[in-house]
Order: sequence, then structure tokens, then C-alpha cells
Amino acid sequence: FESYTLGFGLVDYAVFTVMLLVSMFIGLYQALKKRSNGAPSADDFFTGGRSMPAVPVGMSLCASFMSAVQVLGVPAEASRYGFKFLYMCLGQSINSLLTALIFLPIFFRLGITSTNECCVFRLFLLYTGIVIYAPALILNEATGLNLWLSLLSTGIICTLYTTLGGMKAVIWTDVFQIIVMLSGFLAIFIHGTILVGGPGRVLEIANNGSRINFHDFDVDPRKRYTFWSLTVGGAMVWLSMYGVNQAQVQRYISCRTERAAQWCVGNYFWLFIFRDFVFGQVVATCGIVMFAFYVGCDPLKSGRISSPDLYMPHFVFDIFDGYPGFPGLFMACAYSGTLSTASTSINAMAAVTLEDILRSHLPQMTQARLVLISKGLSLVYGVGCISVAVLSSFLDWGVLQGSFTVMGVVSGPLLGVFLLGMFVPGANKLVRLSYCVSIWLAVGSTLYPPSAESMGVLPSYTDQCAPTNISLSNISGSASISSRLQPKEQGSEVQFESHNVYFFIVMNLLTYSSNPRGLHNFYSVSYLYFGAMATSSVVLVGLVVSYATGRKVTMDPLHMEFVKFSLRKIYSGIQLFTIKHLIFVDTFCPLVLYWFNMPPNREYDYLNTILLSFCV
Repeated sequence: FESYTLGFGLVDYAVFTVMLLVSMFIGLYQALKKRSNGAPSADDFFTGGRSMPAVPVGMSLCASFMSAVQVLGVPAEASRYGFKFLYMCLGQSINSLLTALIFLPIFFRLGITSTNECCVFRLFLLYTGIVIYAPALILNEATGLNLWLSLLSTGIICTLYTTLGGMKAVIWTDVFQIIVMLSGFLAIFIHGTILVGGPGRVLEIANNGSRINFHDFDVDPRKRYTFWSLTVGGAMVWLSMYGVNQAQVQRYISCRTERAAQWCVGNYFWLFIFRDFVFGQVVATCGIVMFAFYVGCDPLKSGRISSPDLYMPHFVFDIFDGYPGFPGLFMACAYSGTLSTASTSINAMAAVTLEDILRSHLPQMTQARLVLISKGLSLVYGVGCISVAVLSSFLDWGVLQGSFTVMGVVSGPLLGVFLLGMFVPGANKLVRLSYCVSIWLAVGSTLYPPSAESMGVLPSYTDQCAPTNISLSNISGSASISSRLQPKEQGSEVQFESHNVYFFIVMNLLTYSSNPRGLHNFYSVSYLYFGAMATSSVVLVGLVVSYATGRKVTMDPLHMEFVKFSLRKIYSGIQLFTIKHLIFVDTFCPLVLYWFNMPPNREYDYLNTILLSFCV
């Protein structure tokens, strides 16, 4: 591969600009439409008047699932850790089932706009800041546009159309943006596969590189991705995001009926297949295609890129070199995911502030004034998200790990609080102490990151790189340090460039990093478990503290009926969920294996065994 400087052409800028203009036009159109239909109310601004059709709301939820974090992070993680990342789709499916059967009916029947108060600010400001930072990073890498200018442009655009059009603008813009994202990934997947030599060649290279690894059932929690971390840990993170998260709840309660809202969340087969498997598989498979394309010259290991988050933009510019407009389509794809997630979060924060804090102090305020205040709050929170995005650039996290860590640390305890409130009415406010556990874990894992060996990073190669492309100073981990500590001969003597004392210090640190012990072992736990650990600690601490402080953990008849109803719904839902997955695995997987001329192997048997266990 020849080294070059990435850049946009005029056609790329045109494609990218059209996406931005269409998004702005939708927000302006919804604002003008509201005025023509009469004076809008605060309920119209935050929930679309609770009259939104099911299809656009469902597509909006899909758009938020595919934020720029997934656009950048999922292909990179699949390339480095293998095809087992598809198990995340299974975790997302479990989340959809639990959300539709437990949390959605409660929030919809209560008829509320806000689900919580102060907790939401910590979540949305942190998460949205990371989401805004992700496309700004690739804009800077791809076009040379100043990073801070990129952050400002991202935040300003989504703030403007959210402020103008409210929830209806957010949902209808998401419909347009989901089409852009799917188009971008399909173009990358198809063209990349053709360049490698077809789907059979892609799978052959992936199999030789240990990327076809569905059989990873290791229970070691330090391994970044296994079946258990992706399904159990992933399900808990997604449940905290979709089940009790203000941004998602606010969208599905905007539907006309509860049945339509359940349909949006994924209680029906076609939406489940579209969101959890089509989107998940296309995005993850792009990472496998990327590995096959770079099999002899890994960009990260060779020094062409400085971070795994930059895999995807470089891959796009490599495969679409000489195809004007396609790099712009990818940028529009990443940017669409960001606009979708950020605009929803901004609208949610404004809703919580107005409903839970300001409305009780403004009983005589007219609806017109409330709408004006809502728009002002959207503007303020947009500025706040931009500020957090600037701070996110200083974190040494990948965008996917950063977003899931924040979601697990902040939203995981929130999920535990809701579970206690719904099922254990005797819990008290001392449960907030359990937040310390999740924060401690997140800070510790940041200060003492696990080694690549303990996380299970698969090997990559640079044996086919041109010598001028290899920059040892950019190689991460022990390789970069070892390259600077190589001995050099001077006559008959061998001397180290660094002093012997420093050499032994560095080697001891490397040994400690590769073989974690004590608290370092605890900090090496996969970030996907952060949410599950946070939720569990809240529930356990809540039960113990409530009992120790004299509060009786009892349920009145109404709560008992609710629990029985929930358990019945969960049981019937698991049966339907299992049937869906068995249909998918027993029909789709053999067809794919036959198409790629690959005999059924133990990965297929593993999937069937797991799914059949649900029936038992």
C-alpha cells in the first residue's frame, strides 16, 4: 500500500452537504408545520403529541442503535476480535424482549414525559459528548478539518434542528438518516468484498486469521469479548439504554397505542430481523472484510493509523480511491448516526428539566411560553454536549469502549434503581451508595488498562507492507517500547540505548501489564460487564441497606400482581424469542454456509445447543 494523504473531493463535499441540508430542512419543515396547525404545546414538542406512527418511531430507534459509535467502533472491534462480535445481536434481542414486556407497558400506561430526574443529566451529557466526538475525529482525519471546528459543527447542526422541530423533527430526520447509514454500509460491504475476491475468499482469509471464532465460551471476565460478555453483559447495557433511558422511552411513548410502541421496540419478527441481524451483521461483517483486505499490512500495526477507531475511514478511502462521492457517503453515514443520537439526547434532557424541575414552579405559564423555554433548554444542552465532546478527546478510550463504559457506569445503576422501585417498594435512598462501585471500576480500568493479551486481541500482520510504511514508533504495547530498547553493537560490546535501570523498570512494567494481579485483575474486567455489575450492586445494596435500616421489603397486592404479570410475559416472550432464533439459525446459517462452500461446523452446533437450552 502506498502512503498518501486522505482528502475529500468536490463530489464528496456535495454528498455530505446534501445530507446536512436535508436534515436541517426536516427540522425547519416540522417547525413551520406546527405553526400552521396552531400554537404547539410542550407535549407536542417532547412527544410529538403522542400520535406518531409506529414505522417512523421504529426506524428512529434503529437509527439511535446505529450511532457514530457503532459506525466507527463495531467494524474495528470485529476486525481485531473476530466474528464472535455478532453475539452482540443476541444481547440486543434479549434487551428488546425485556423492554417490550416489562418497562414499556409501565411507562406508556403512566402517561408521563419524564422517567427520572437528576440521573439523566450525567448520562446524556457524557454519552452524547462521546457520540459527537466520534465523527469529528474522522472528519479531522479524512478532510484535515480542524477537530474543534468539527465538534462545533456537529453540535450546532443537531442543536438547531432539534430546537426548531422538537420530537417530530428528531424522528423524521432519523428515518432519512437510517436510510443513509444502511446505504453507506451496504456500499462498503459489497465493494470491499469484490476487491478481496468474493465472499468465499473473505471467509477463507478470516478463518485462516482466527476471525471465525463463534466457539469462544470462555468464562474469564477479563477477556474483552466472549459469548457471555456479548450476550449477558451486552444485554444489560442495552437494557439500561432502551428500557429506562429517557431518550428511548420518550420516543416509544410518542406512539398512538401501547401495541404500536411494543411493535417499535422489536416485539415483532421483521423489525427484530432488520435491526438486530441485518444491521448488526452488515456492520460487523464490514470489519471482517476490512481484515481480509489488510491481511498482509495491518494499518494500526504498520503505523498508518494511530487508533483502532481510524480503521474504518482509512478502509473507505482505500477501497473507494477513484470513486468520487463514496467517501462522502461514508461521512454522511457516520454523521447521520451522530445527529440521530445527539438530537434525541438533547431533546430528552430538555424534557426532564422542564417536567421535573421547572413546571412545578411555573403553574401559570402558558403553553407558548413553555415551548419557548423548551427550545431554550435544547440550545443550552446542545452547548453542554459540545463542551463534553471537547473533553472526550482527551480520554484514551476507543469510541465504542468509551460509550459503553459511560452507559454501564451511569445507566447501569439507574436500571437497578428502576428494578428496585418496581419490584421492591421497600428500598430507600441509601441505594445511591452503590454508584461508587461502578465509578470506582470505570476509573480504575482507565488508570490501569488491561494488556492486549488479557483482552484477547487476535494477531495481525505487516509482512506484506512496504518497508517505508512501517513506523515502529507507532506500534502499540510492548512492541513499540521493545523496539526502542534493542541493543546495538559497538565493536565487541553490546550497549542499550537507555540506561539499564530504566530498561529493567520498563520490562517489569510490561511483565506486570501482561500478567495482571490483585486490583489490576479487577480493573481488567471487560467493559461490557460494567453495566451488569452496576445494576447487580444497586439491587443487592438496596436490599441489604433497606433491611438493615428497618425498612420492610414487602409487596402490596398490586405489586404482587404486577410481578406475576411480568413473569408470565417474560416466559411467553422467551418461548417466542427462542422460536425466532431457531428459525433464523436453522434456515439462514445453512444457506450461508452452502453459498460460501463451507461445510457446517461446530460453530453452527454451538448456536443450536444454546438456543435449544432456552426451550428446556
